[in-house]
Amino acid sequence: MRVVVADDAVLIREGLVRLLEEFGCEVVATVGDGDALVEVVAQHKPDVSVVDVRMPPSFTDEGLRAAVEARRRVPGTPVLILSQYVEVSYADDLLADARGAVGYLLKDRVVDVDEFLEGLRRVAAGGTVFDPQVVSQLMVRRRKDDPLAQLTPREREVLGLMAEGRSNPAIGRQLVISDGAVEKHIRSIFNKLGLYAEDTDQHRRVLAVLTYLRS
Repeated sequence: MRVVVADDAVLIREGLVRLLEEFGCEVVATVGDGDALVEVVAQHKPDVSVVDVRMPPSFTDEGLRAAVEARRRVPGTPVLILSQYVEVSYADDLLADARGAVGYLLKDRVVDVDEFLEGLRRVAAGGTVFDPQVVSQLMVRRRKDDPLAQLTPREREVLGLMAEGRSNPAIGRQLVISDGAVEKHIRSIFNKLGLYAEDTDQHRRVLAVLTYLRS
């Protein structure tokens, strides 16, 4: 994978570079502010960008705003937000184009390198991966006309785990149900959300997760 790393903290940025290169990724650019991120994404069109939320000059949400602008300049460019903070204001904008290829993980909750790299690959391939704390914050502003209202409580649980990037077997282990039961719930979710079989299962999975996160 060709990766851009955007983080103003030099030690974290260089640590990510060494980790990614150790596992066979090519880091095509590193930057420490949002404007530079937009420019290098437009220039290199990486397979995925790893972006911190808080960068100069105000250290509030520059990284998220830059990620949104990068996806406007290069539609659908994959972005994995990696931050210490949950900031939902521009997270909605990242999800708005319904293209997928987005993720949001919290630095202090990433405890397994393999899981981080799997999440990075998932986002690069057009999928989604969100930390449970980010999901719960996004769920706080659920709309009155909730498109998920017709889902059963179990289907909501399954969809929430899908949003975290869990595979079907992992969902089954978490909920202590069979793989077949997981597949049945997912088919029901697709049908209730109007995601029909003319799309691939992977595409429907992404669309279902985006509906969940944007509801």
